[in-house]
Amino acid sequence: MHRGTDQVWLSRDAHERVAGELAALLAEREAGTADAGDVSAQEQREMRIRHLQDVVRSAVVHEPPDDGVAEPGMVLTVRFDGDDTTETFLMGGREGAASSGDLELCSPRSPLGRALTGAVGGEQREYAAPDGTRMRVTLVSAVPHRTAG
Repeated sequence: MHRGTDQVWLSRDAHERVAGELAALLAEREAGTADAGDVSAQEQREMRIRHLQDVVRSAVVHEPPDDGVAEPGMVLTVRFDGDDTTETFLMGGREGAASSGDLELCSPRSPLGRALTGAVGGEQREYAAPDGTRMRVTLVSAVPHRTAG
């Protein structure tokens, strides 16, 4: 499933958490009592409100199908060329981190995330690391976050 680069995957739990935080911040702002006289705290709250509004507006809340295809919301196990061990991470963004448990995150917008999007088990992909080094990675498996564990 193709996702736009402006969209961010969130689990239902993460979406509820973000929406709840946004509602609380908006209520705080409406009441006008929080941070009274503290301009810096007010600015920080407004920046957080704008960020959360963007996240909620661009969120794709879904549980990906258990089809083995790498996409946001999937827990990916990969093996890098020249390495006998595997690494496992959640393909998603920071806002979904609370629902990822102990898993590392890989942004679908990162070079590795872009390379792996659409890959299936056994498929090898190549990408440029931030320092320009060409890296090869093999997708071992991709399972939905909800069933990983």
